[in-house]
Amino acid sequence: MAIQELTPAQARQRQQQGVRLIDVREAHERVTGMAEGADGIDRATLEAAPQRHAPDRDAPLLLICQTGRRSMQTADALAALGYTALASVAGGTSAWQAEGLPTVLPDGDIDLDFHERYSRHLKLPEIGLAGQQRLADARVLVIGAGGLGSPAAYYLAAAGVGTLRIADDDVVDRSNLQRQILHAEDRIGLPKVASAATTLTGLNPRTRIEAVAERVTSANVDRLLEGVDVVLDGADNFPVRYLLNDACVLHGVPLVYGAVHRFEGQVSVFDAGRARGQRPCYRCLFPEPPPPEAAPNCSEVGVLGVLPGVIGLLQATEVLKLLLGLGEPLSGRLLQFDALRMQFRQIRLAPDPECPVCAEGRTFRGYIDYAAFCAAG
Repeated sequence: MAIQELTPAQARQRQQQGVRLIDVREAHERVTGMAEGADGIDRATLEAAPQRHAPDRDAPLLLICQTGRRSMQTADALAALGYTALASVAGGTSAWQAEGLPTVLPDGDIDLDFHERYSRHLKLPEIGLAGQQRLADARVLVIGAGGLGSPAAYYLAAAGVGTLRIADDDVVDRSNLQRQILHAEDRIGLPKVASAATTLTGLNPRTRIEAVAERVTSANVDRLLEGVDVVLDGADNFPVRYLLNDACVLHGVPLVYGAVHRFEGQVSVFDAGRARGQRPCYRCLFPEPPPPEAAPNCSEVGVLGVLPGVIGLLQATEVLKLLLGLGEPLSGRLLQFDALRMQFRQIRLAPDPECPVCAEGRTFRGYIDYAAFCAAG
């Protein structure tokens, strides 16, 4: 049967004559406004039990969605089930509102900012309202507000992570601005965490920024990890990386690792603390640090400005996947990126059964002098 398609004005006229109008959008979409007099029943619910919601298959029924596509698909599904008097509103609620026809907000307390800000997440069945609320409840520790921490924190705040605890004891320098996008010219000389808080709060005031202007050490790392769900490693030196690894294993917190060098970068997830003997830690990959001359930092050899953006965004992606329980994290895999060849390469990582930190049954013996450990390497 051919489904009749009506303009919003025609649909409104029929509605006023007593024809029922059903809004088949999801609940989070309807909070921004519904056609006046419409009943809100999402498409999946209506199609799963149509007779419960529309028992008379011969009664006229109008369907509306956002643009007209889903309502037409719903009408086709109902027609296949024997419904005989169906019509879809062309252009949906968007056209209805554009023509100035009356709209109403659903009953109850509605957080319009939440639903508008995260509407694209809410449309994803894998995230939806429950997933977005999960992000809002999450705490992420970002180590470093520099090249990696900048893009990662930017997108984590935009995505709606509730609390970002950012630790960095450095100040903004003009040389940072080539790649550290949280900062600006007029903030040169300010603490990086203060600059980061200004940028991120301006982007999303719903995200709470805990600015910690401290260098990460054995004395404060336990405090920094307190209550966090994931740690994002944006450090630029080996002593901090080994310290973070050991602390995350001890506290059972996943560590999202990233590093850049000239035109290359790498990303992984180290989650051995929650799966001893099954997933590797940073020490399984690097049992000993390289000598200083073999691993110069960006200030010594330079780095392509966009490279930390690529790696930082990959880190942010892994953080969101871990918080939402989506997909397959990079645990047990090292992803390497070559910007000059625009190539990704993946290396499988196995847990080291003799690892001094994460081996199954291994007792944590306390933090060590990481600077001396790395110098000795």
